Amino acid sequence: MTTTPLPRRSFLLGAAGLAGALPSISAAAPARAASFVPSAAPLLTHGVMSGDVTRSGGVVWARADRPARMFVQLSPTGGFSARDRVRTVRGPLLLPDSDFTGRVVLSGLPAGSDVPFRVVLADPDAVRPHGDHAEGSFRTAPRHGDDVRFLWSGDQAGQGWGRNPDIGGFPIFDAMLARDPDFFLHSGDSIYADGPITGDVTLPDGRVYRNVLEEAKTHVAQTLDDFRGAYKYNLGDAAMQRFNARVPFVNQWDDHEVHNNWYPGQILGDARYTEKNVDVLAARAFRAWTEFFPVGPLTADRNRVYRTLSHGPLLDVFVIDMRTYRDANTPGLEPGAPAALDGILGTEQARWLVRSLAESEATWKVIASDMPIGLVVPDGAVDIEAVAQGDGGVPLGRERQIAWILQQIHRRGIENTLWLTADVHYTAAHHYDPARASFTDFAPFWEFVSGPMHAGAFGPNRLDGTFGPTAEFVAAPPRANASPLEGYQFFGEVNIDGGSKRLTVDLRDLSGASLWSVTLDPQG
Repeated sequence: MTTTPLPRRSFLLGAAGLAGALPSISAAAPARAASFVPSAAPLLTHGVMSGDVTRSGGVVWARADRPARMFVQLSPTGGFSARDRVRTVRGPLLLPDSDFTGRVVLSGLPAGSDVPFRVVLADPDAVRPHGDHAEGSFRTAPRHGDDVRFLWSGDQAGQGWGRNPDIGGFPIFDAMLARDPDFFLHSGDSIYADGPITGDVTLPDGRVYRNVLEEAKTHVAQTLDDFRGAYKYNLGDAAMQRFNARVPFVNQWDDHEVHNNWYPGQILGDARYTEKNVDVLAARAFRAWTEFFPVGPLTADRNRVYRTLSHGPLLDVFVIDMRTYRDANTPGLEPGAPAALDGILGTEQARWLVRSLAESEATWKVIASDMPIGLVVPDGAVDIEAVAQGDGGVPLGRERQIAWILQQIHRRGIENTLWLTADVHYTAAHHYDPARASFTDFAPFWEFVSGPMHAGAFGPNRLDGTFGPTAEFVAAPPRANASPLEGYQFFGEVNIDGGSKRLTVDLRDLSGASLWSVTLDPQG
């Protein structure tokens, strides 16, 4: 089944709606006086973005080339001329301590509406918006059971494959923009901090893959500015900027934001690094991640990636963090009964996930996972990087925590859950069924895998039989580390029909074509 793009919703803010729902504002950068007097007007460097959108607001992001005052303007007509009824919000100062990035958190907006906005940069002491500007828009979550469409993917600019001018930089963003989604779930590996981009690469067929080079990406990231530079490299892509301006993000992170396969407390054996303590690197990496994405206050101010994003009565998205609280990578053979303790999520997050799923009143409950749960993902010769450890028997190691979560979902009667993930650099559809499993105390469910969105393509990985998965569809390259020139770049799409509440998943390729599709009926 191939779906067609939803028509762009007519502008719903309306003059009366905007006047009756003036947004309240939270500036997410310190608004203190600046002592620097610029010699020229500040300029936007990487376009504009929005993210963590709710029924009543969202986060708007921008970066300047020097100290600046950030303004956000909202328009009921989509125009920003003097005759339009534009509301102007005086936002934060963009200063060197945040690498001139800043966020404005908007609230009080009407649900189910397209919200055109314009970011304007002015001198730090400005009281009115006058200067360089860029426009964007986001769509607030619906209050009623409207149709929902969103996309997901991950793994960007990895394995030395950077922005290529011959193919339009990161062309997958134009294909995704054409789908007109309500939001985009970035499933992690949003940069490859440990993966330099150093020059052109000759492919096995003789073609040359050309890389745009920037100094920040010629070496691994260790300092805060190194990590910032990796984000600036990706955000310098024109196709990504077009996408970012029109589609709000939901961001999570995984390993390559810091270092391949990292876990808390690890001391790196990587000779490229002078800073070996991964906790030091992770703190710098997380700060850069929050500076360069439009994440809300829960994440940026409370340092918590895992959170719930409600998108109306049909959908709740539960963003989990399989990196920050995990135990050390081992062969994954630790025995024991299913338990919430430790594992890949940590006890507190595992209990939060089960509790939040039980409290959700949404028809569909999507668990946004930065790693697959049934694929064997090794770390070296003997250790396990993800969950599954490969023997297909009773739950061992991190499988015990996932078994507890699946068991709790089943015993509490939580219906209509599915897992979305990336990480393994190919696309697949996995169906889990206790009738095929060694561990049987759970209800059948789906896991959908997509990516990469601009990195080397790999796979497929081996499935572990503990939870009874079967691969209903797989698209993977014929050789490891296939370049984006060779295709095998993927994103996924979820559509929920507002009338029937049926959910359809399409796995799409670099052009946006649907490779495989399934439609699921809601239970209960």
